[in-house]
Amino acid sequence: MPAQYLHSLLGGLLIGSAAALLLLGRGQIAGISGVVGNLVERQTGVGGWRIVFLLGLIAAPLVVRLAGGEIAGVLSLSWPLIVVAGLLVGFGTRLGSGCTSGHGVCGLGNLSQRSLVATITFMAVAALTVFVTHHLLARG
Repeated sequence: MPAQYLHSLLGGLLIGSAAALLLLGRGQIAGISGVVGNLVERQTGVGGWRIVFLLGLIAAPLVVRLAGGEIAGVLSLSWPLIVVAGLLVGFGTRLGSGCTSGHGVCGLGNLSQRSLVATITFMAVAALTVFVTHHLLARG
């Protein structure tokens, strides 16, 4: 098995395990947009678990680097484009009542039909966006 498949498998297991642990331990869904949204609205909850959860997300790549690992991918976009993209993603997650982690990982794990529709929509729009940006706009 190539290393990339093993890394993908281990990453998926870690994400699934973390989502299950949060659900079993705190009764909370590991939907990042909900976690961030509640922080922005100052609904930190008992003990500020949301802050710790987000710190863990930020710390994870740093731990990988400290352990001698490499972070795949390079973001080579301008800051204004990153800000606009982030605002659009934030708007979309509010409109869709959740994000890929909430619907795709937790919702599908709970066999939610609403999450299935949301995840199919996310993935279809992502595929369309990649097609337009890499094949239609790249030609111009």
